[in-house]
Amino acid sequence: MSHLYKHLRIHQVFGANTDVGKTIITTALIRASLLNNNRVFYLKPVSTGAPQDADDEHIKRYAGPQKHLLDAHCLFRYGDPVSPHLAVKMASEKQGGEVAPMPSDETFVNSVAEHIRKRAKAMNMPAHMYVETAGGVHSPTLSGTTQLDSYRPLFLPTILIGDSKLGGISSTISSFESLSLRGYIVDAILLFRDEYYRNFAYLTQYFSERGIHVSALDPPPPRIDDHAENFVNTEKYYSNLVPDGHRGDIFNAVEHLDKCHTQRIQELDSMPRRTLDAIWWPFVQHGSVKSEKDVTVIDSAWSDFFSIYDTSSGNTSQPTSLLQPQLDGSASWWTQAVGHSHPTLALAAANAAGRYGHVMFPQATHLPALKLAERLLQGPGKGWASRAFFSDNGSTGMEVALKMALRSFIVSSGLELTSPEKQSLGVVGLKGSYHGDTIGAMDACEEGVYTCEWHKAKGYWFEPPTVSLRRGQVAVSLPPALTGDQHQAVEIFENLARVYDVEQRMKSPLAGHYRQYLEKNIRHLQEDNSRKLAALVLEPIVMGAGGMIFVDPLFQRIMVEVVRDPTLFPAALPVIYDEVFVGLYRLGFESAGPLLGVNPDISVNAKILTGGVLPLAVTMTSDCIFQAFKSDNKIDALLHGHSYTAHAVGCQVANVTLDMIDGLTKSDQWVTANRKWAPAEAHSKVWSFWDPDFLTSISRLDIVDEAMALGTVLAIKFKVNDAGYASHSAQALLQSMRSSQDGGSTSSAPGGGPFGVHYRTLGNIAYFMTSLNTSRATIETLEDRLWSIISNARLS
Repeated sequence: MSHLYKHLRIHQVFGANTDVGKTIITTALIRASLLNNNRVFYLKPVSTGAPQDADDEHIKRYAGPQKHLLDAHCLFRYGDPVSPHLAVKMASEKQGGEVAPMPSDETFVNSVAEHIRKRAKAMNMPAHMYVETAGGVHSPTLSGTTQLDSYRPLFLPTILIGDSKLGGISSTISSFESLSLRGYIVDAILLFRDEYYRNFAYLTQYFSERGIHVSALDPPPPRIDDHAENFVNTEKYYSNLVPDGHRGDIFNAVEHLDKCHTQRIQELDSMPRRTLDAIWWPFVQHGSVKSEKDVTVIDSAWSDFFSIYDTSSGNTSQPTSLLQPQLDGSASWWTQAVGHSHPTLALAAANAAGRYGHVMFPQATHLPALKLAERLLQGPGKGWASRAFFSDNGSTGMEVALKMALRSFIVSSGLELTSPEKQSLGVVGLKGSYHGDTIGAMDACEEGVYTCEWHKAKGYWFEPPTVSLRRGQVAVSLPPALTGDQHQAVEIFENLARVYDVEQRMKSPLAGHYRQYLEKNIRHLQEDNSRKLAALVLEPIVMGAGGMIFVDPLFQRIMVEVVRDPTLFPAALPVIYDEVFVGLYRLGFESAGPLLGVNPDISVNAKILTGGVLPLAVTMTSDCIFQAFKSDNKIDALLHGHSYTAHAVGCQVANVTLDMIDGLTKSDQWVTANRKWAPAEAHSKVWSFWDPDFLTSISRLDIVDEAMALGTVLAIKFKVNDAGYASHSAQALLQSMRSSQDGGSTSSAPGGGPFGVHYRTLGNIAYFMTSLNTSRATIETLEDRLWSIISNARLS
């Protein structure tokens, strides 16, 4: 991941084009750094062309009188003067036989990272490093990936060498914007001073207005064919450009780069204190935050990892980077779909922002919103949904779902209700449910740790039977309310596929028991005149915030059928599926409807919808729900909305995210994971990215009460004395995971090296979540860490 060292200032040199003087200007920077008595490291990751013309050889040749303090290297060298991705292919062909695979981006970036680490560990005095790229910012690396994306995991501060030739203004600005779109820190722009085109004058003003340092340097003399004469002429140029008197633009540039490095560290160092003085965190008891060390400072993020600031890293005898990789073990509160900072999503957001910004939506339309609505109606809404309503996030999406359901119930039932009777309408659901933090969504749940002083529970919630692995066996656990005594009953299944084969289980005695229990209790609730039930609200399959509760799908299927039974409800209760957490393949399938065998009347999608980039929610409804609001009177309309309804940026990102997810569902990684869970079936409805043998083994540990996994989600419930949400048991038990573990094993973090794990817990329940494209290597590393900690833990 990112590299930042106290004593080693690193900058990566990108060019706005080929032949803009990257190596010449880098040589000048190196000479200036050396004259300031700094040790200097130069790295050219990839070089193509004749060795004598290589950039690292030029650097060594003209490093100046202090060249003994220079360490210059090239990692991948190819003889053909072509683009790196072609050079590696041509080199392989020359060896005869089939073309060898190109080095992967992972191999490439790990090689660069390891080189940086070795140089940094050897330093105990101030030093500079320059990493020079090849060609322009989008020139390909060995694999063919554009340089900007290939190098991005390292997140090195950048120097952009501008283009002083005709057309250079455009290429320089375009290159800067390409760097900015990918989050790069551009500390300076350097270019030659050409008195004819005078690009430097325009670019200096343009970038200075944006707070970017620009330096213009004298151009080099023309190349002379005679090598000896050319050396003398070039050396004279560098002596004038980088004089011994330590004066001039190049020294100002070096001083500026040093200042940027120092300021970045100072700002990171100050952030914990400033945060404690200014921020009120969600779901955090500030009384338990004892010191600045308890604040996680995230400098950047890439793929499945945060890059966090760790002050202790720079204080060892062999200093490591102040920035350490930390796995985002909760997928950033369940939002990540394809990893952090994905360039495809960043470009989609920028495109929509540039085209629309935000525009009013009532009685209007724009292409990103229209395409997204149509896509969702033919995706998770296929076969039942006719309309899509946009809102801000999962909680507001559920608020509007409740409004829709209540109005629809009143209209379809034909009841003439007084205002107090309308206010007392209730919902039926499950204990442990959670639909967001807005007050209306909270009222659709029973009172609990998330509710506020105004909370007024409006409904009834059944305690559900649950699915998990207990001591290596797949079990459906029935709560005492379903068993008729004080003890929990457990039914054992051959495998998870049997549990989630709902159609087959509908014929089982347990299905009859569920139906009898629900009908009896709901009939009793109907006879209670204090509250009329008007909707069924479910988190299908898994209730997230309530404790990662995997509900028996058979129970939920029968709940839906019971509330649609005309003998119990002359007007069927509208059914709401809260799929904010579970929807769009978080659990390995697009929607819960096909798995349960029944579709809702209303459903809500959010979180994964925009790939974790922006807040956006979509509430889909059947035509029956929509018609309940349609009339000639405006007051009958759905008078609900948000200022940023259907914001084009979010809709555009959502469309691109869904495109990417479509591709992932057909990937080898998905197929392989699916087959691990159901090797005898062509495609299993239920599967997980987590290894089935790992899950079984974890569930057998004495300290584990139960464990469960579906899709990206892994949940482990520990046997402890202080269970419940207020418990800190799971947090304390896994505390050592937060720090990097350097056990010598190969790391799956970008750039290699050990990584810590950022995770969230729900009392005595620990959960971990991947993105939809997390590598198997990363998951295996996390499984190994979990096994090592949990298998050695003791019961409290």
